[in-house]
Amino acid sequence: QGSQKRSNSTPETPRPKRAPSSHSPYRLFSPGSFSPSVTPSQKYSSRGDRGEVVASFGAVQEPAWRGRGGCAVKLFGCAEENLTKPYKFMFQKALDVREALSGRVEELGEVLRRHHGLDDFTSVTFPAQEPVTVLGQIGCDGNGKLNAKSVLLLGDREHSAGCQVPLDLSELPEYSLFPGQVVALRGTNSTGSRMVVSKLYEV
Repeated sequence: QGSQKRSNSTPETPRPKRAPSSHSPYRLFSPGSFSPSVTPSQKYSSRGDRGEVVASFGAVQEPAWRGRGGCAVKLFGCAEENLTKPYKFMFQKALDVREALSGRVEELGEVLRRHHGLDDFTSVTFPAQEPVTVLGQIGCDGNGKLNAKSVLLLGDREHSAGCQVPLDLSELPEYSLFPGQVVALRGTNSTGSRMVVSKLYEV
């Protein structure tokens, strides 16, 4: 057979792209092959049944509450701890959220210390050959799932200034942890960069 003349491709007359072969694995496992009859989703502004109840549980809806006699509401506790004006939920400032979380860690740490009779807490990055007790929150060193190799302890602000240290849990017979959990740990941290945990104190 004679050689075929190759067509020239220019921006005005581009060369047509070759269609994928029916035997190509990309065609077999393409999204269109799994769902060939997918209809495009409607735009958000053109959706129907906006604000209407589509499912409910129980026969009573919007019950009318009526009280008997007069009553007065009294706020207990400090005025700074009570809500005196409306606020937007989840619109708090990052600094306010950090202050609230730090205060909660300190409160739970005091509960742990009194309940288990612990000594004063030490910084998580303090090099110590002897066992020390530290306080903090359980964290993960990445975006993956929490496992025995990715556990961190985020130290409290009062004793550890928010520093973190990886944990070695190989000496614990059993444990059950989740990110954000407030715990007190006892162990050794000879280099200041990794703590070998020997005891776990939970709330």
